[in-house]
Amino acid sequence: MKILRNELKSELNLRTEKDYPIKGIEFIDINPLILQKDVFNEIMDKFVEELKNRNIDYIVAPEARGFLFGSAIAEKLSVGLVPVRKKGKLPPTTVASQFDYEKEYGKDTLELPKLVNTEYTGKNFYIIDDIYATGNTLDSIKEAIKKLGGNVLGEGVVMNIVELNNNKDLFSLIDINEE
Repeated sequence: MKILRNELKSELNLRTEKDYPIKGIEFIDINPLILQKDVFNEIMDKFVEELKNRNIDYIVAPEARGFLFGSAIAEKLSVGLVPVRKKGKLPPTTVASQFDYEKEYGKDTLELPKLVNTEYTGKNFYIIDDIYATGNTLDSIKEAIKKLGGNVLGEGVVMNIVELNNNKDLFSLIDINEE
């Protein structure tokens, strides 16, 4: 892994695991960024600074690692949190949308929960996740929100694997290549 850009002042202390979860994939473990309170707080502060003047109603965070960042940022911005779950984790009556997407190592199905006492129509959403690789997860979430009538104001991640995508609009704190 080669770090191309790092907006954090804190030491990164990232770990990688080759051939996990399947052969040919190098898993990037972001747990050290969460375990160190100074690093975690710096990440939250950077996102809050980026988002504080936007008219966001909800932070959207895919499971599982997106929950960690998304919930803390939503709390600091005083907005709602939409946890995007894997199929079967939400009771069927609470699912607003279900959609398939391709990961780097297979297919999966995600579900957006229904909002409480309101609809997606006209609401403003910002998607936050830990790592952006091919972009398929965030792209599929964005499409599902738009189909429900919501507005996606942007998307941000802690780490962007630049060589796997060409998303110039993505907000990221760390850009890397897998080299």
